[in-house]
Amino acid sequence: MARFYGYVGFIETVDDGTGIWEERETVRPYYGDVSRNIRRWDHQQNATADNLQLNNTISILADAFAYENLEAMRWVEYNGTKWRVTSAELNYPRITLFFGGVWNGPSD
Repeated sequence: MARFYGYVGFIETVDDGTGIWEERETVRPYYGDVSRNIRRWDHQQNATADNLQLNNTISILADAFAYENLEAMRWVEYNGTKWRVTSAELNYPRITLFFGGVWNGPSD
């Protein structure tokens, strides 16, 4: 099992005080283990290039912030790329993150 150290991005929708809602990103570092490392190419009809999809699983040692903001977890940085978190499983004191395609959302 490989070791992991990287960043996890949390995105919350908050009111800026004037009634306008905006997305606010918080980035935090975590340690953990890579428990599954699978890559596949996703070929789509009428596409010029295949998309790389990761079916990876990382188990992070979670802190109170991660447990309180589990629903806001959006991406994990792995091998220098931000990947979209597709689901998360609570295994106290860890959170197992499943991630797939490249994150294309907002970033700092």
